[in-house]
Amino acid sequence: MYEMKPEYYTGIADIDAEHERLFELANETHELLHNYVTMDKADQIVHLVSELINYTRVHFAHEEEYMRRIQYADYEEHYAQHRQFEIKLSDIDFDALEADPAGQDDVIENLLEFLASWLVHHILKEDLRFVQK
Repeated sequence: MYEMKPEYYTGIADIDAEHERLFELANETHELLHNYVTMDKADQIVHLVSELINYTRVHFAHEEEYMRRIQYADYEEHYAQHRQFEIKLSDIDFDALEADPAGQDDVIENLLEFLASWLVHHILKEDLRFVQK
């Protein structure tokens, strides 16, 4: 469903591999949304969001190191976008998930929409700018 398209590749093997993993996580989010067997998905949501936070921190550190190395002019703006992404993920109220199993799919759907649109936009509009130097 969600995949790295040819136009998303930066030509930097490590960063592209990390982007591929982020698309895999988007697919896992999609699969969780469409899992109609499990009624209480709170544990899976917590696990998925934790993995997203941890993985993006590693990925962002790699991108930021690359941008510093090439002295990318828009580093500060790019850095701020990374922090905003982390804040958005950390704003998910895990306690509310436990209390409201019926609303869990809404949380997953919102997460998926955010993740998919952010990934595509960020790669195409931001990441590809620093590799064109």
